[in-house]
Amino acid sequence: MSLLKSISGIRGTIGGSVGENLTPVDIVKFTAAFATIITEGIASPRVVVGRDGRISGEMVQQLVMQTLVGLGIEVIDLGLSTTPTVEIAVPAEKAAGGIIITASHNPREWNALKLLNEKGEFIDAAAGARVLALADSQSFNFSSVEKLGKIISKNFLDLHVEAVLNYPLVKKEIISKKKLKVVVDAINSTGATYVPALLRVLGVEEIIVLNETVNGQFAHNPEPLPEHLRQLCEEVVRQGADLGIAVDPDVDRLCFVNEDGTLFGEEFTLVAVADYV
Repeated sequence: MSLLKSISGIRGTIGGSVGENLTPVDIVKFTAAFATIITEGIASPRVVVGRDGRISGEMVQQLVMQTLVGLGIEVIDLGLSTTPTVEIAVPAEKAAGGIIITASHNPREWNALKLLNEKGEFIDAAAGARVLALADSQSFNFSSVEKLGKIISKNFLDLHVEAVLNYPLVKKEIISKKKLKVVVDAINSTGATYVPALLRVLGVEEIIVLNETVNGQFAHNPEPLPEHLRQLCEEVVRQGADLGIAVDPDVDRLCFVNEDGTLFGEEFTLVAVADYV
């Protein structure tokens, strides 16, 4: 079995049998269950949806969004996006919740639905248990043709970058004075768009992007571990760069490469930031 159900969402390999893999039937069931629960008592519900660059991403997103429309929900479609961007967009759009379509660092044949509450946080255990139970019972009530929802496309990239710049501890003027050269491994997903966009606004002088085509054909195992980042480490040294940056497909995991090609792994990045704060 390659279908994993938990209180925070559902993930699995695309194709195969219903209930055994992540099939269109499973996607519709869990989307309908989640949406039914988070929109209870809301007259005009809204849900934010975004995805990473996986091969199956567009197919899964269409299933998710059209299921939401069938439930009478207004969908805010972020398209190719990142997990942090969807998390920011949910409260910004005053949405009832959000669905992130990504299997994070898992291989390309996987995909998943990550479920967010109205605060843009992962749903709690109680809500997750209700989603699982309702998906099993399939006790959904879809809307009549007069009450179908709609899809509104929005690009939150600029708003996300602006939110980062507005954070008091981010000092753009210090970064721009350094005239940095940075190499980014975007792992053929949405980091190819979002990371360079942020670096440009921060004043990074030269940005070199590896694996920048957003097609889900991951150039290496997408988990940002040392054994998967040799290309980035070597390129930082070859280019004489000041820094290397690696992210996973949905850009919620991060590690750095020092100017000498040594890795500053993701287990240290949060600790370093927390220490700085």
